[in-house]
Formats: sequence, structure tokens, C-alpha cells
Amino acid sequence: MTRLSVEMLAADTVEPITSAGHAQLGLAVVAGIAVIVLLITKFKLHAFLALTIGSLALGAFAGAPLDKVILSFTTGLGATVAGVGVLIALGAILGRMLTDSGGADQIVDTILARAGGRSMPWAMVLIASVIGLPLFFEVGVVLLIPVVLMVARRGNYSLMRIGIPALAGLSVMHGLVPPHPGPLVAIDAVGANLGVTLALGVLVAIPTVVIAGPLFSRTAARWVDVPAPDRMIPQRPSEDLDKRPGFGATLVTILLPVVLMLAKALVDIVVDDPTHTVQRVFDVVGSPMIALLAAVLLGIFTLGRPAGFSKERVAQVVEKGLAPIAGILLIVGAGGGFKQTLIDSGVGRMVLEISENWSIPALLLAWLIAVAIRLATGSATVATISAAGLVAPLAADMSTTHTALLVLAIGAGSLFFSHVNDAGFWLVKEYFGLTVGQNVKTWSVMETIISVVAGGFVLLLSLIL
Repeated sequence: MTRLSVEMLAADTVEPITSAGHAQLGLAVVAGIAVIVLLITKFKLHAFLALTIGSLALGAFAGAPLDKVILSFTTGLGATVAGVGVLIALGAILGRMLTDSGGADQIVDTILARAGGRSMPWAMVLIASVIGLPLFFEVGVVLLIPVVLMVARRGNYSLMRIGIPALAGLSVMHGLVPPHPGPLVAIDAVGANLGVTLALGVLVAIPTVVIAGPLFSRTAARWVDVPAPDRMIPQRPSEDLDKRPGFGATLVTILLPVVLMLAKALVDIVVDDPTHTVQRVFDVVGSPMIALLAAVLLGIFTLGRPAGFSKERVAQVVEKGLAPIAGILLIVGAGGGFKQTLIDSGVGRMVLEISENWSIPALLLAWLIAVAIRLATGSATVATISAAGLVAPLAADMSTTHTALLVLAIGAGSLFFSHVNDAGFWLVKEYFGLTVGQNVKTWSVMETIISVVAGGFVLLLSLIL
């Protein structure tokens, strides 16, 4: 979050747009979230429209003037899109370049060529974690499904033994590690340091993905022992290419933004002098926008050129990468509007005042709120945005480390028990050819393990750091 947006957030919490008491505000929050849940689940309304209507309902139930509610919503929407919109766009371009050039397939094939037997589930979780860094969850699933089916069929593996590690790697990256939309919005909402959040996110992600992936896959394979479905394996992006990028160049391109952002966080800790030349340089090159922009520009030469892309083809790839994110940007923006309406209505202050009398830790409270919204809406992104708006004031007196852990607690809660109201639930079910019951025993349980294990590690780190 920029200094300006922090100051705006602080200013917005000083003078609420309504003078409603705690009871009325509490009912307003419940009513606003209920409207969102009802519209998404019962009427199948797009999350952007549901969040917009829910924000207006929240303000109305809180007794705020409608014109001020609209101003709060549009202000929050604009600030959120301004804060994370460019990052989501750059991440989408990099992900599209990675898939269309065959770079992702190169990573997959190289790792699989060196794995076999018992190491195959570990190879799958490694592939999914690396590929999952720049890709949205749904894109990663579509990309890895052909690989999962091919490996399971050719190696005579249980589908769950190979599929669960791949899904775990993608899901953990999606919920805990920026530059994915959920963590980015939560970082922006609570004013966390992106580099520190990224470093701690990776630290939490490693043991979480091991437990929920290769280890749980053994149990999942016993519960649901199914082979890869007998249907045509989808075509891989690189099958139409004569050549594709090298493994090393692709890996460097994927990891470049992560390395730059982590380097900035390290320099901030070691140098700790905003006027120092080294820190000023890394403040620029390690900022999320510059780090992702550098990776995109590098990708043109390390991914596009080796694949034989002309300038026109590169332009087409960029355009194709941007097109599908319109809905994501609108949902994230509307979530930011809902968050700002919560803050301006005084709900954040109410949560802060009430929580002072509770014995429940702030990180656990954030996790529980995200869990409740996730179960109700089915959307990890909506759960992250809404929970971040509710608990943002709790970060005011937190250290940099604990603010980052607050983001991770929200992210962990947002992954809890995916079920029938989650699009990801049906995506996995249909691709793997499972029944609803089989999907609950595998995918849903895996998501719950990720949420609980990651939440536990976050609480453990809060006692140590």
C-alpha cells in the first residue's frame, strides 16, 4: 500500500458516514453479507453486481445517506483498482506469455523427466508451485490437467496421487503468495509490507503444500481410488510450436519478480535508511509494478523470441492475456468498494472496539471471519476482500511482521472447505470425472487442510516473530 492510500484509509476512519450504534452496525454487516451471499448462491448473480448491491444494502441498513454510501463505494473501487489493477494485468500477461510460448510445458517436461516412482507426487507439487506463482488458479488448473492425466495414465498411478499435489501447489500459491489478487488486495487493505508478506507467505506455503499435497494424496488415493478418466487428453499449448524456450530462461523469468521483491524487503531490513542510494534503488526495482513489468519485458526475449513469436504475435499474446481479467478486476474493485463502505460506516472501528474485550487473538479472528465468508459465498477472493475490510483497523498497532501475518491469516481462512457454491469445486470435479461425494472427500478436504495448516503456522510464527 502506498503512503497516500494509508493516509486516505486513516482519514476515512476518523469520521464515519453514519452515527449508528454497534447493534445497528452489526446487523448492517450481517444484512450486507447476507445480500451478497443470497445474490451469488440463490440468484447466480455475478460477484461484481452482488458486491455492488451488497455495499448499498450495508449502507442503507446502517442508516447512512445513500449519496455518501455511493461515494464510499466508488472511492474504494477506484483506490483498489489503482493499487492492484496494474499488478493483476501484468501478472496475466506474464502468465499468458508463459503458456502460449510453451515455457510452462518446458518446466513441466524437464522436471518430469527427472522424476519417477515415489518421487512423482513431489515432482507434481514442485511443478504446480512454480507454475502457480504467476498464474491465476483457474489458468493453472487448465494448464496442468493434461499433465496430470497423462502422468497418471502412463505411470498407472491413482489419479488422486498425482492430482492432489498439483491442486495443492496451485491453491496454496493462490491464497497465500502475492502477486495473486487476493493477497494483493489484503496487503493493500491492511497496509502490509509486500516483501515481508511474500517472504512469510513462502515460508508458510512450503510446509502447508507438503502436508496438503504429497502427504494427504496417499490418504486421498485410498479414499477415492480412481484412474485417469477415459477421454481425450486436452491439447497442450506447445504442441503447435516448432520450438520453445529453455528451462533455465523460463525459470529465471518466472522467479525474477519474486527475487526482486524479496531483495527489496531484505535491503529495507539491512540498510534501514530511506535516503541511502542502495535502498532507494531497490525501492524502485523491487516495487511490485516494476518487478512484474521487468519480468514481462524479459519474457518477450526469453519466452517469445525462442518460441519464434513475431512482434505481431507478442502483441496478440498480450491482448489475449488482458482480455480474461476484466471480470477479475471488476470483482476485486467492487470488493474494494465494499471494504471502503465497511470502513466508512464505522464497522472497522466497531470490530476494533469490540475485539478489545475479547480474548481471541486478532489473527485467529481474521481467519474465522474469512472462513465464514468463504463458506457462505464460495469465493476465496470475496472472502479475502471482505475479511480484510473488517479487520483492517486491527493492524493499526501491529508490527510489520504481524501485519503481514494478518494478511496470511485472512488468505488461509479464505481457502477453507470448498464446496458446491465454489466454481473451483465444479472445475476439479468435471476435469477429474469425480462424483460430488468423491470431490468432497478429496478436493474439499484438501482445501480444508491447507486452510487449517496454514492458519496454524501463521499463529505459530506470531509467537516466534
